[in-house]
Amino acid sequence: MKTADTDILVLGSGIAGLFYAIKCSAFAKVTVVTKGHIGESNTMYAQGGIAAVFDATDTVAEHFNDTLTAGDGLCDRPTVQLLVNEAKQCVLELEKLHVDFNKTQTGQFDLHREGGHSHHRVVHHTDATGREVENALVKIARSTPNISILENHFALDLLVEDGICKGAIVLEPVHNRALLVKAKLTMLATGGSGQVYAHNTNPAIATGDGFAMAFRAGAQMMNMEFVQFHPTVLYAPGKETFLISEAVRGFGAELKHKDGTTFMEHYHPLKSLAPRDIVSRTILHEMAITNQPCVYLDLRPFDKQEAEKHFPNICKRCADEGLDISKDMIPVVPAAHYMCGGVKTDLKARTSISHLYCCGETSCTGVHGANRLASNSLLEGLVFAKQASEEAHLLLSNLPDVESGALNIFSIAATDSDVTVWKNKTALQQIMWDDTGIIRNEIQLEICIDKLGHMKEETERLINKSGVNKERMELLNLIETSLLITRCAMIRTESRGCHFRTDYPEKEPVATDTLIDKWNYEYKAITA
Repeated sequence: MKTADTDILVLGSGIAGLFYAIKCSAFAKVTVVTKGHIGESNTMYAQGGIAAVFDATDTVAEHFNDTLTAGDGLCDRPTVQLLVNEAKQCVLELEKLHVDFNKTQTGQFDLHREGGHSHHRVVHHTDATGREVENALVKIARSTPNISILENHFALDLLVEDGICKGAIVLEPVHNRALLVKAKLTMLATGGSGQVYAHNTNPAIATGDGFAMAFRAGAQMMNMEFVQFHPTVLYAPGKETFLISEAVRGFGAELKHKDGTTFMEHYHPLKSLAPRDIVSRTILHEMAITNQPCVYLDLRPFDKQEAEKHFPNICKRCADEGLDISKDMIPVVPAAHYMCGGVKTDLKARTSISHLYCCGETSCTGVHGANRLASNSLLEGLVFAKQASEEAHLLLSNLPDVESGALNIFSIAATDSDVTVWKNKTALQQIMWDDTGIIRNEIQLEICIDKLGHMKEETERLINKSGVNKERMELLNLIETSLLITRCAMIRTESRGCHFRTDYPEKEPVATDTLIDKWNYEYKAITA
């Protein structure tokens, strides 16, 4: 097997992976592995922005409290405190890296307000903040001599020996062979797993690879049942999914039925700006009782030019669908959006495996608890990438070069084309949507686990018999991640945050985290 050596290996090229790589490049040789083109990540699709306190009427304490409220009793308080304390500095650091945030005429940040926030505190670049940040980071990474970028390389598995991560095995596309990248430190920043669900806001690459790799390697996983569904995705059957940012509701748009009547006031005092889990379930409920395929966001009362200034991409997509926002309401439905759980990490982004770190959506820092507060996601990636880079700076000079023993690796398949894989992926997405979706119960979860178990056995047989390729491993990763989500959903016999069970509709009096690993596939609960 071909091998390569580096000081630090970064798997993933979203905001967390690239920010970490750029900071570590000041003192280390860094290799970034990304399975698509660099910059192809969930970050690119983040419309809202980055939550940070810049308004004189706002406080860090209120950002802290809003995060705890959204997290529904499950947030780790010291971790949240670190997040909100570091937020302002991270935004200013991005500005130094030439990220162009929107400003007012007086030169201050133009701050949006989103659901769950008590103040306007979302720093943004129109309605395409993620793209602006990602493009800036990609430009720097490409021009930094100490950063090597391996595009279109697919990480198959982590290399872990004696409890120490020593790099990863990567599928090299040009020669269709396995490449062993040995590293003193490895950062897992592979993003989310939206493709687990039939209806989602994520790009096609979000197949849960990091969750599955970490689990197979023996890392401890936490709170995988908490999948956040975004309440407002453009309802356009047969078309590419398009997110309608929460900032549109922060701007003043209300959720309504087709006849123009509002309904959120019957469910929450914040009405259309209630936390995402509540809005998503409410929309599903209202769609069911009215027998309608969607609800609507109403921007008609507002100045069209002002709306287009704030949300140019959203308004353009609506126009492409034949919707005039000054005359037509925007049809919306919920869709899977973000993983609040993931690989358990500490304040320095360390996992339970030595020398393996994890940042961004793949990680579970404890910040989001049972439900993520809007625009805390890009911020979390920045803060913990910074924490991890500081840790790397302290550790790296004392670490020896990596030596590893002989490896047994799957055979590599000759082709990527596989009709069976495509059919199973489509079936999996519908199974998860139907049985481990926004509303859950024990019977559905048991059915889901049974179906997924058979699908996993079939996929493993295919790989063992015919070899591994990207498509087959993505399917296996989707199955593994789906099983983690569903098993954790079975374990949590209560309703909290974005996890809702009809057979256990109440919250337990004490909030606990769900912890599992491959040796303890059931669970053990700890007090949050």
